[in-house]
Amino acid sequence: MNVKTRGETAALPEYGLLIGGEWVDGAGAFEVRDKFTGEPVARVARASPEQAAAAVAAARASFERQALEPYARYRVLLRAADLIEARREEIARTIVAESGFTVADARLEIDRCVQTLVVSAEEAKRITGEMVPIDGAPGQAHRLAFTIRVPIGVVCAITPFNSPLNTVTHKVAPALAAGNAVVLKPASYTPVTAALLCEVLTDAGLPPGHVNLVQGGGSDVGQALLDQADIDFYTFTGSTAVGKVIRRSVGLRRTSLELGSISGTIVCEDADLGWAAPRCVRASFRKAGQVCTSVQRLYVHEPIVERLVAMLIAEIRRWKVGDPYDPETLVGPMIDVKEAERAEAWVSEAVEQGARIVHGGEREGAVLYPTILTDVRPDMRVMCEEIFAPVISIVPYRSFDEALEGVNGTPFGLAAGVFTADLERAFAAARRLRVGAVHINETSSSRVDLMPYGGVKESGYGQEGPRYAIREMTEERLVTISLMSKPAARGDQ
Repeated sequence: MNVKTRGETAALPEYGLLIGGEWVDGAGAFEVRDKFTGEPVARVARASPEQAAAAVAAARASFERQALEPYARYRVLLRAADLIEARREEIARTIVAESGFTVADARLEIDRCVQTLVVSAEEAKRITGEMVPIDGAPGQAHRLAFTIRVPIGVVCAITPFNSPLNTVTHKVAPALAAGNAVVLKPASYTPVTAALLCEVLTDAGLPPGHVNLVQGGGSDVGQALLDQADIDFYTFTGSTAVGKVIRRSVGLRRTSLELGSISGTIVCEDADLGWAAPRCVRASFRKAGQVCTSVQRLYVHEPIVERLVAMLIAEIRRWKVGDPYDPETLVGPMIDVKEAERAEAWVSEAVEQGARIVHGGEREGAVLYPTILTDVRPDMRVMCEEIFAPVISIVPYRSFDEALEGVNGTPFGLAAGVFTADLERAFAAARRLRVGAVHINETSSSRVDLMPYGGVKESGYGQEGPRYAIREMTEERLVTISLMSKPAARGDQ
């Protein structure tokens, strides 16, 4: 067991940095606490800027010295999936402790991580270029051309707290499947889960130095990584503000940025509300609303507003709130008391401006109860900024065009959902919503790990999903072959 459960008094487990295949001490250390109980659960090494540089150098050396063939990558990643399964309960306890997410959310994250590893393993054997019809150009009939995809080199993955296992895997596994080496810096809130994943990858047979782990804050360790010229690709999930810093810092080097959002979902009058309501509740409140695609704004056709709100409240009341270790809990604590206080203040501000709380609104420490607001206006912070909390605003609409304009009316564009039985309306949404994904009869938070995933506008660019991330993390190289010095004249032998 790597993280103690409540009530244990054993010494805190300690986690080092992984550099060049060796677990080493950091320049200092920080404590990780259970987000619900407040008890310390681990001590984690903090990297110095010099250790961040050493991790990058180790990744470069490993990439150049120990290139893995595609089938070897497949075997390592498939073995890692098996090892995650074998350590399922230990990893689930770790996720619950350091993130505050419920047991159900933690177990689902493990299920998805396994799938991400399996799909990445399969895609490692399928990396291919394409034929280029160069022989169709004038005077080029004697030539062949095709492209190949080659590893980009060293990938730096900077990951968030709100998916401490699967989002990390979505960055690390495709990078390895593509033949790259990796330097990983996870969120300081959730460092232990990332350390366990690195343990699994090394146990699965990854060469020393192919994955390196540094821990610490964004302002010191993160910045040290941005200063490293030997990193070829940065993949980041987090705030738009930090994404812009990364983009400015790394110049012409390639990046994939999955940033903020204010996700909306539309419920039409012809929707199956028995299908839509529980999905909207889950999408709004899972992980205490701390998901980029969480439903923050729910656009509902006016005639069905009261009915749908009643169904949402009834669904919420089926679940408990608070203790994330209880299997019947829907919403556990937020990642920090300060974040819960901030979200509560936004709700209070909205109420002062005329909004009405129809459910929830209470806070106990880091636990903010699932909250539904009505009578909101577009200029309220709960509507125009990403709240990243278990709060949903109900927005009545009269015409479908009005709903589409509302979803599009933010600087962000990650995902949207539309519940309707009308195919024409569904395709209109697919064509007109400026987001990375439109989910018909699912919420904005729908995701299957093999699909492409990414946003537009200030939600970033680049795609996750193993097949699509591999394309991001490889370079396309053109190869041409001249079969003879000149085309044979007719009759020449």
